[in-house]
Amino acid sequence: MARVCSIRGSKVRVGRKIHRSGLAKKKGGIGRHVTKTVKRKVSPNLHTKRVWVPELSKYVRVKASSEGD
Repeated sequence: MARVCSIRGSKVRVGRKIHRSGLAKKKGGIGRHVTKTVKRKVSPNLHTKRVWVPELSKYVRVKASSEGD
């Protein structure tokens, strides 16, 4: 199954992280330098919940994000 919240519809997004190289001045280096940005995935905080559906008279498993609980 995909990592998508069935309530809010939030899904995996693409973000960026700043890539730094070099040793900090406090540690005896010449300082940190920003060289590039690196892609990364930002996943939603998903939980599997069992929800009772009276019309079906049974439990249904739902993937819900923590904001959609």
